[in-house]
Amino acid sequence: MALWRGSAYAGFLALAVGCVFLLEPQLPGSALRSLWSSLQLGPAPAPPGAGSPEGRLAAAWDALIVRPARRWRRVAVGVNACVDVVLSGVKLLRALGLSPGNGKDHSELHSRNDLEEAFVHFMGKGAAAERFFSDKETFHDIAQIASEFPEAQHYVGGNAALIGQKFAANSDLKVLLCGPVGPKLHELLDDNVFVPPESLQEVDEFHLILEYQAGEEWDQLKAPHANRFIFSHDLSNGAMNMLEVFVSSLEEFQPDLVVLSGLHMMEGHSKEFQRKRLLEVVTSISDIPAGVPVHLELASMTNEELMSSIVHQQVFPAVTSLGLNEQELLFLSQSASGPHSSLSSWNGVPDVGVVSDILFWILKEHGKSESRASDLSRIHFHTLAYHILVTVDGHWANQLAAVAAGARVAGTQACATETIDTRRVSLKAPHEFMTSRLEAGSRVVLNPSEPVVEWHREGVSFHFTPVLVCKDPVRTVGLGDAISAEGLFYSEVHPHS
Repeated sequence: MALWRGSAYAGFLALAVGCVFLLEPQLPGSALRSLWSSLQLGPAPAPPGAGSPEGRLAAAWDALIVRPARRWRRVAVGVNACVDVVLSGVKLLRALGLSPGNGKDHSELHSRNDLEEAFVHFMGKGAAAERFFSDKETFHDIAQIASEFPEAQHYVGGNAALIGQKFAANSDLKVLLCGPVGPKLHELLDDNVFVPPESLQEVDEFHLILEYQAGEEWDQLKAPHANRFIFSHDLSNGAMNMLEVFVSSLEEFQPDLVVLSGLHMMEGHSKEFQRKRLLEVVTSISDIPAGVPVHLELASMTNEELMSSIVHQQVFPAVTSLGLNEQELLFLSQSASGPHSSLSSWNGVPDVGVVSDILFWILKEHGKSESRASDLSRIHFHTLAYHILVTVDGHWANQLAAVAAGARVAGTQACATETIDTRRVSLKAPHEFMTSRLEAGSRVVLNPSEPVVEWHREGVSFHFTPVLVCKDPVRTVGLGDAISAEGLFYSEVHPHS
């Protein structure tokens, strides 16, 4: 009986001290540890999250992320902008009277049935996708129903506008945005974003963002990851109508960094239009003063010819930096006959060795070198579980901080928190991986206390870091744009590189 009472007494005190931890977290750690040890109950527990792999990783990032010596002052961003209408994909499709059948990918949507099949296809994989909806009337009917949905939310949309918005959060930066900006978008934009009058238009371009959560079910369908399916009937962005306005604005604005996006929006146009417009894009980029880096942000595409043209038709050599995710990376390799192009799709978390082989190939085949007239010297790759920043040696600095900053913002923005909340994120990156599958790569074992792993390959440097993935994301749209913007914000380009 005495033994039982002693155990109960100890248990009660342990519970009491546990309550002190929770209710008075601001008490000095030494006081709490002293109280605990005086009760002879063994070593004191760490505060929630601090000693976990997630806590160690977040603390290590904070120590690594420092601003570069030379910072951007003026950033010009163009040319796709719109209003995102964000809502539950399952609820909208139910409201449209649709039910889940067999999923099927469509490179272009022509009907409600196509929408249902494509949404089911990607929700089943937990993969992001973006498609053009060709029927104007049907799209506007769906858009009206979506906009009036009680839970529908309106946000800044379009890669350029989202990147501009992210840069504008830094008050010491001046940001120019060129894109089709209607009244609703103008109202949503940060006051720090300057929109030239030529970019303003009377009507907004709407994009519908159908989100789903990890584990969400629709009849027999179950999403393995949280993600979104995007579709629009957007002709202004599709024609890149603001390209010329963008380039003509640069002379007066005089940026020290240019960010270009929206090439994927041309998928709804003819091959001849795409070919002609890409040539105009290259000409426009060549008009930007030498020494001003140009970052190209890619997005979801299905047209192999368009992707191949972007790679081969002088677009890649004309830009300095590239941002893309795992879908775009594999599609790029398939379109341009790169390494691992026989892989039809990723199975779960993309293999680090395969990803690094493709990234290395892009810079070796299309990047800056003594024998090639190309400016491309940097690629920022992001997938849900990890990021890799790849650079041609001698052209960029502070990339360790840049890749860490991009990964940190993925965790904070998805969870809508100011800082990493270790209780709401989890580590999903592989605990160990090979740095190459084509060559004799190194085996890396992940250490959360040293979260950025660096390796080198023939004059190309790789910086890898895991992501602290939000368990219950508030919003997934625009994460890639925020990651690229944050990575660029912390990057430093060497003069005349």
